[in-house]
Amino acid sequence: MRRTTTTAAVMAAVALTAGLAGCSTGSADSADSTATPSASAGPTGSITVFAAASLQKTFTQLGADYEHAHPGTTIRFSFAGSSDLVTQIQNGAPADVFASADEPNMTKLTSAHLISGGSPAFATNVLEIAVAPGNPKQVHDLRDLTAPGLQVVTCAAPVPCGAATAAVERASGVTLHPVSEEQSVTDVLGKVESGQADAGLVYVTDVAGAGGKVDGVAFDASKRAVNTYPIGVVEGSSNAALARAFSAYVRSTDGERVLRAAGFGAP
Repeated sequence: MRRTTTTAAVMAAVALTAGLAGCSTGSADSADSTATPSASAGPTGSITVFAAASLQKTFTQLGADYEHAHPGTTIRFSFAGSSDLVTQIQNGAPADVFASADEPNMTKLTSAHLISGGSPAFATNVLEIAVAPGNPKQVHDLRDLTAPGLQVVTCAAPVPCGAATAAVERASGVTLHPVSEEQSVTDVLGKVESGQADAGLVYVTDVAGAGGKVDGVAFDASKRAVNTYPIGVVEGSSNAALARAFSAYVRSTDGERVLRAAGFGAP
């Protein structure tokens, strides 16, 4: 009698185990059938974008927009004067994408075979005179920047905004005598905003993005020095697929919308 009870118990335990195993297998199959792929389409990972200082506000927004639309991506930025960024890339800085404020600086990299593929243009920009709100020094044209005692700042010659300044000087026959020459357009803007300078030559987009901290004075000769902005993938990028995808996004309809809202012109 005791043996019969034990045998029955063993058989029941086996049946129970088999039943549990069957339930377990069914659950796994159910979980596999409901699994969904990642929400991110396209390449993932991270890249570092080297971009001209005048692109800081727009590219920061474009990077955030891209990350939001493509989970699993991280877009990091390094902003400075285009010529400084070129030097860093030439010296081996780990950049994946380069966006220049002019074509000559991009050419330095393409000629050295440091850009993979093409370097298409995505925007244009022109200079404007930044002055204190209300224009207390009554600056109305480029020639007014030569007035005695007026503290004027510009970009240094190797920087795209510096090259553009030289071009408008030649076009207008005006020779400026700045109290300082800065390595980026944001440095010029900062000196006008802080009151360290009475006026400075910056891009129209810098004035638009200053949030009322400066006023802008347009001048005719600015049309003689239109800067074209190209973008390219740096040779040897650690994530070339994402670098190409972000470069394409900058040139897409969504990227164009952000750039035009900031005051950049079409390429």
